Amino acid sequence: MFNPYSRHLYVRIWLAVVSGVIVLTFAAGWLMRLAVENERDRVSQIPRVVTVTDEQDRVIGGGTAMRVPGARIDFDLTLDDGRKLSLQMARREDTVGPNGRRPPPPWWRTPYGPGWLIVLVGLAVALGVYPIVRRLTKRLEALQRGVQRWGQGDLSARMPVDGEDEVADLAQRFNDSATRVETLVRSHKSLLANASHELRSPLTRIRMALELMGEHPTTSTRAEISRNIAELDQLIDEILLASRLDSREADMGTVENVELVGLAAEECARTSAELDLAEGIDTEALTVRGVPRLLRRAVRNLLENARRYGAGEISLELKNQGAQVQVVVNDRGPGVPPALRERIFEPFYRLPGASEREGGVGLGLALVKSIAERHGGSVRCDARPGGGASFVISLPR
Repeated sequence: MFNPYSRHLYVRIWLAVVSGVIVLTFAAGWLMRLAVENERDRVSQIPRVVTVTDEQDRVIGGGTAMRVPGARIDFDLTLDDGRKLSLQMARREDTVGPNGRRPPPPWWRTPYGPGWLIVLVGLAVALGVYPIVRRLTKRLEALQRGVQRWGQGDLSARMPVDGEDEVADLAQRFNDSATRVETLVRSHKSLLANASHELRSPLTRIRMALELMGEHPTTSTRAEISRNIAELDQLIDEILLASRLDSREADMGTVENVELVGLAAEECARTSAELDLAEGIDTEALTVRGVPRLLRRAVRNLLENARRYGAGEISLELKNQGAQVQVVVNDRGPGVPPALRERIFEPFYRLPGASEREGGVGLGLALVKSIAERHGGSVRCDARPGGGASFVISLPR
C-alpha cells in the first residue's frame, strides 16, 4: 500500500516541524496556565484592606475582604460610630448591562481556552514551512533522479548545483566523481580498442612471415619475427603498466629515496645521450621520494622517444627548482606543434605521420605522464631554443 509518510522525505520533514510547533505550543500554554493559576491562588490568600472616606476624604471606617476565585467579593466594613456594613460585589460573569443583558465576552476568549490559538499556530506553521521544505526536498529528488540515471548507465548525467548549502556541495561532489569515473571508463574503452588494433598489426606480420618462410626460414625472416614478438611483448607490458597506474589501489612498489643523478647517468649511457649537470649543483638536492622502477621507466621512455623521433644530439638535464627537481630531455627533432603538446600525452596518440615510422606504440608518453602524476609531479612539452623539443618532468623534492 502506498504510504506517503515513509516514501517522501518532504512529508516527514513537514509533519515533524508542524508537530514540533504544536507540541511546543501546548507545552507553553500549559506552563503559562499553571503559572497564572499559582499566581491567582497566591494573591487570593492575601487579605485586601478596605478604607471608607467621606466627602472631605476623612476616614470614617474600614475593614478587610478576601477574594475567592470564581465567587463574589464580600466587604465587611466598620464605621467610626460602630456601625457595621456589608458590601457585596457580583462576579463579572453575572454583571448585567443597562439594557438588561450581559455584555459579550472579549473576542479573544472562547470556551475552548487556548485551543484555538494552537490551531491557528499549527495552521500558520504548516502553510509557511511547506514551501521551504518542498524546495529543499525537490533538490534532493533531482539528485536522486540523477544518481538513478547515472547508475543505469548514463555516465554523462550531472546534477544542477543550486545554492551554497550541503545539498549543493553534495551535487558538486557527485558531478566531480561522475566526471572522474566517466573519464576513467572512457580511457579504459579507448585503451582496449587501441590495444586490440595495435596487437593485431604485429600478429598479422608474424603470420605473414610464417607463411612466407617455408621450410627453410632465412635470417631476415627470423629477425622480422623476433622484432614483431619484441614489439608484442613491449605493447603488452606497457598496457599492463598503464592499467596498474590508472588503478590508485594497485601497489606499484616500495617508495624510497631515489638519487636522480645515478639513475639519469645509467639511462644516458644506455641510449648514448649526454648528461648535463650545472657546475656546483648539489647532487644530494637532486633526490626525490618515489618508486625507482617507475622513475627509471619514465626517464627511459623520454630518452627512447627522443632517439626515435629526434635528430642529432640528445641531452638530459637535471635542475633544482626550489621545492621541485626537473628532469629535462632535449632533442633536435621536428618538435611538437603548440596545439598538440597536450594531446601527445594521451594513450595511443601519435603525431601525424609518426605511425608509419619504425617502433613505438603510442603509450610511452602516456606512461610518463601517469608516473609523474603518481609521484605528485607533472610533465610538459616545450619548444627547444634552436629547434627540437624539450620534455620536462617536475617532481617534488
